[in-house]
Amino acid sequence: MVARVIPVEPFDLVIFGATGDLARRKILPGLFHRFRAGQMPAEAKIIGSARSDMDSAEFRDLIKAALIEFIDEAMRPDDLVTDFLDHLSYVHIDAMGETGWSELKKALRPETTRTFYLSVSPSLFGAIAERLSLNGIATDDSRIVVEKPFGHDLESAKALNKDLLKHFDEQQIYRIDHYLGKETVQNLMALRFANSLFEPLWNSTHIDHVQITVAESIGVAGRGGYYDQSGAMRDMVQNHLMQLLCLIAMEPPSKFTPNSVRDEKVKVIEALEPVATGDIVRGQYRAGRDNQSYFDDVGNTDSRTESYIAMKLSVGNWRWAGTPFYLRTGKQLRDRASEIAVVFKDPPHNIFPNKMEGRKGNALIIRLQPDEGITLRTTIKEPGPGGMRLTEVAMDMSFADALGENLMSQDAYERLIMDVIRGDQTLFMRGDEVEAAWAWADPLIAAWEEANQRPVPYDPGSSGPEEALMLMHQGGRRWRPIGDQAF
Repeated sequence: MVARVIPVEPFDLVIFGATGDLARRKILPGLFHRFRAGQMPAEAKIIGSARSDMDSAEFRDLIKAALIEFIDEAMRPDDLVTDFLDHLSYVHIDAMGETGWSELKKALRPETTRTFYLSVSPSLFGAIAERLSLNGIATDDSRIVVEKPFGHDLESAKALNKDLLKHFDEQQIYRIDHYLGKETVQNLMALRFANSLFEPLWNSTHIDHVQITVAESIGVAGRGGYYDQSGAMRDMVQNHLMQLLCLIAMEPPSKFTPNSVRDEKVKVIEALEPVATGDIVRGQYRAGRDNQSYFDDVGNTDSRTESYIAMKLSVGNWRWAGTPFYLRTGKQLRDRASEIAVVFKDPPHNIFPNKMEGRKGNALIIRLQPDEGITLRTTIKEPGPGGMRLTEVAMDMSFADALGENLMSQDAYERLIMDVIRGDQTLFMRGDEVEAAWAWADPLIAAWEEANQRPVPYDPGSSGPEEALMLMHQGGRRWRPIGDQAF
């Protein structure tokens, strides 16, 4: 299958922090992929900005090296790389001072949509937004993109929102969460709302429970300083997993517009019931044969920060009353895998009473990574003579096999940046959505800090603490094996 490429209008894109790791690994390689696909117009301008004192030629050399490092040779013909680099220039700017702002203003075109991508520390968001406004660089139709973490708690998130809203309207602000750019995540809405097969069953009458898992096989070495101040709750649950929960649990929007979709997501967060202490498990990985302990990775032997968390949530509305949502995420687990499992209830009347033992039941499994795709687990008769014997099979669909490897190789940043250029905010968090998520998370974090208890230890390469298994067993349920790509 060939992707239909829809070119965007000419644009000026300014990347603050353009010499940083995120810009080199994701943002600029992603833009190159869109250029190679024919989606970037010939009039597009990409202006890098950072504290580094270099000229445009040096910046192009830096980005050329990044493209060579992070893109396969077959995907970056020399002539295309050269053509792409011709779109790049550089302005040395002091985000906290006056250097470079007048030069940036001169480099921008008056009639072209301007997008400012802040690939910098959140502490600089307000200062950059202010200088863009005071120097007359931001226009009424400009867009500003900000990366996570968007706040450390509710108070800081409100302060960041306030700083941005002094200079930009809400419809100009794009709070990016790269999880929402994943093809499978976007397909959640199509799966639910474009198919009459699922939506009638999408409620507590038919769904027993939902599992959301984001597992990582690596530890926090290299980013221990940041991680020990955040932990799995702030780093993953409050944003990534919360977004997945919202897409699974939201009501059908009245229409597919950014605010209609985001209105329904906010309603899910506001409907979350208080979480009991016994419905949360926090863990820290031990040292293993091939890895240091969490304490060693963060350089803090007295750390109370979790590298793993599992919790049971309830959405207090008519659709989901009685259906629990189980969330878990962690470091140094047995595999790198992200998935959502919607587990259905058994039929109300069993006409095969002696033939259902060991059956797992129907489930819709949505794989986010690796091997993005969807599996529907069903029960059928086992072929052959000898009476009625039941077995379970998987109706499996890999997006790469069904739609083409090239379509699925696109990075989340590619899709999201192009959405910003188009002015489509559907996959970006609104200010009240961010604040609602923090308002839910803050009391839980405050209770842990007050209790001052160590998270329970778990072995690297495992599925997490034993206590997390018991969290499911209490309801007569089991976690799906991490990394199990069968069904």
